[in-house]
Amino acid sequence: MSLVAILSAIPAAAGFIAWILFVIFGQVTVRKLRKNPETKHELGIEFVSGWDILNVAQALTLPKSVAQKIRRNSMGFEADPDLLYKHTTVFDRVLARVFYMLFAFSGFGLIVLGVLHWFGVFD
Repeated sequence: MSLVAILSAIPAAAGFIAWILFVIFGQVTVRKLRKNPETKHELGIEFVSGWDILNVAQALTLPKSVAQKIRRNSMGFEADPDLLYKHTTVFDRVLARVFYMLFAFSGFGLIVLGVLHWFGVFD
């Protein structure tokens, strides 16, 4: 096995776990937020199905000041962090952070490995 295959197995495994957590987070937390009339329209724009799950996870993962600044500058495309913190539990926030960090790590890791392979670092 090549070094690229070995190194890409780590973010690929993290991505697989992130997709499982995506489904769990969507069913446990975002489903509850969609049913709540106060938070129903504050989950951000859903460009494709499930995008609001990523919006909620991002708003709960980033520091509040950063999430609020993103929301102010995005014209309402992002989820409202203050309202989400009010309507989520500690378990929901921990699940969001674990999911979002694994999701971001796996995507960023695979992109970096692809670029390094394209430049011939692993030849």
